Amino acid sequence: MTGQKEQLIGYIIEMEEDEALALTRQMLEAGYDPLELLAHCREAMDEVGRRFETQEYFLPELMMAGEMLSQIGDMTKPLITASQDEGEEQSHGTIVIGTVHGDLHDIGKDIVTFMLEINGFKVVDLGIDVSVSHFIDAIKQNEPSVVGLSGFLTLAFDSMKETIQAIEQEGLRDNCKIMIGGGQVDESIKEHTGADAFGSNAMDALNLCREWMGVAA
Repeated sequence: MTGQKEQLIGYIIEMEEDEALALTRQMLEAGYDPLELLAHCREAMDEVGRRFETQEYFLPELMMAGEMLSQIGDMTKPLITASQDEGEEQSHGTIVIGTVHGDLHDIGKDIVTFMLEINGFKVVDLGIDVSVSHFIDAIKQNEPSVVGLSGFLTLAFDSMKETIQAIEQEGLRDNCKIMIGGGQVDESIKEHTGADAFGSNAMDALNLCREWMGVAA
């Protein structure tokens, strides 16, 4: 099994999509623990993220990795659901996430969502071009500990600010932390929007949620 683990991690890191998906299917059909398999994916994604940070990889590689993870997730999640009674599922807490209105990019958001889910968080993904009112409704309905606002385009920064101001006006800000991410997001954008923190990548987002929700790495 160790050999398969290293093989799968290697396939994902090296962007060998067909091989990674075929091996995933083979491992699951042979009874491999889907949660353990997702943990291997997390290891691979850590390395992909590291290569992106050091500019060995760029956006196309991140997009391909995100697509691979999405397909692997589609294969594993039904097995995980089938093996657990809903009432027994353990979650570190709830996170509401979405790409703000005016922006249609979802690659980064999808990778963050996947990373959070395989690390035991419940994620309510609102999708792309999410209106302020949709965020407000989702926060009221789900009472998340963390809200994640994603945006790749510069126009998204004002949408993030508008959304955060609305959350404050609705009296919901004291009950949750707000993180932002995507594109050119940095400390100055964090200050502009009024968010609590920003993440440069999926690992940053994961670590913020762990810190805020008191979850050990």
